[in-house]
Amino acid sequence: MKSIAEFREGTRDWLEANCPQEMRNLSFHWEDAHLVYSKPEAGVWLEKMAEKGWVAPTWPREFGGGGLDSEHAQVLSEEMKRIKATAPSSGMGLTMIGPTLLEFGSEEQKQRHIPKICDGSVRWCQGYSEPGAGSDLAALQTKAVIEGDEFVINGQKIWTSGAQYADWMFALVRTDAEANKHEGISFVLFDMNQPGVTIKPIKLISGSSPFCETFLDNVKARRDDLVGEMNKGWSIGKRLLQYERSGIGGLAGASKKKDKKVPKNELAVLAKKYSGEDDGLIAEKSRRDQVLVHSMRERAFQLTARRVSQENSSGKTPGPTTSIFKLVGANLARDFTEIKSDLMGIKGIGWEGDGFSEREIESTRSWLNTRAVTIYGGTNEVQMNIIAKRVLGLPD
Repeated sequence: MKSIAEFREGTRDWLEANCPQEMRNLSFHWEDAHLVYSKPEAGVWLEKMAEKGWVAPTWPREFGGGGLDSEHAQVLSEEMKRIKATAPSSGMGLTMIGPTLLEFGSEEQKQRHIPKICDGSVRWCQGYSEPGAGSDLAALQTKAVIEGDEFVINGQKIWTSGAQYADWMFALVRTDAEANKHEGISFVLFDMNQPGVTIKPIKLISGSSPFCETFLDNVKARRDDLVGEMNKGWSIGKRLLQYERSGIGGLAGASKKKDKKVPKNELAVLAKKYSGEDDGLIAEKSRRDQVLVHSMRERAFQLTARRVSQENSSGKTPGPTTSIFKLVGANLARDFTEIKSDLMGIKGIGWEGDGFSEREIESTRSWLNTRAVTIYGGTNEVQMNIIAKRVLGLPD
């Protein structure tokens, strides 16, 4: 592999020559990702990055990844950030089911599914929560019965993010109703484009519909798309959640190099604009304290994530400690938008109309959106239970 200096120079030149201008300087919420990635320029960018293996730069080359070690992958990340290049692909394939299959999948499953994640041709959604099984996920009742070489699945999933755009679902299903509820669960994969799959988007308070209800009526899954052992899917399902939580909490993208410069503090800029400025400082002391405390917490979180990333030389996602990052990261995201709206006063609660700028309206929607961050991927209460039991070793 090339030296870091050679790799950086070659990567910088390649990105400058191949990343479309339309795929730079984009800012969008994950709920709108399908709109961004539907652009023609996005397809060109995805194809070029997939050819390099850089959609999933650290995954094995044999499956379409880049085969980079963590140090070279970090250089790629830094160079993409330098030109503000949008990631060529996103979603649960890359952040959740892909890493899980690389760890637990059979060779045939890896060969069949991983390359399609790497080239962006298949999108995935998650079938975990049910109307009666959210925080108590092991209470799920969606059933799968073996008929010949297939599973026949019946039940309902809810909060299936992006199901209306997904090609495949990874799901936890009950395959033994008589077993202990944690033991009678299996982890299966199935094609969403088949009879019996009904998807109904759920409109949120923010106005968007990223989550869905998904009804499964005699849906078929291949027997060889059972991941791991029959009735032993609970441990695989939990491991996938650790991958998810590391991404939500910000651990997956933790930088391993010292920042060259500290970006402007967005809250401080807003406070000066809406609350006034006094000799270069935020005019109101209470506002200064509010911004300062949050900024210190955010910086401490970033440094902790970086330290954990550096200490984890294997490159694998940590175990139960991901719940710490999920909990703290979710609270920081929620608090940031709350302080932001508070600083903007009446301008921070605009929904529509000429009296509000586009940025002010987006601020309101972000404030509403971040309430969901403390719920999806495991509620704050669930994360605290995991930390108490699995990290601190406290008794039940």
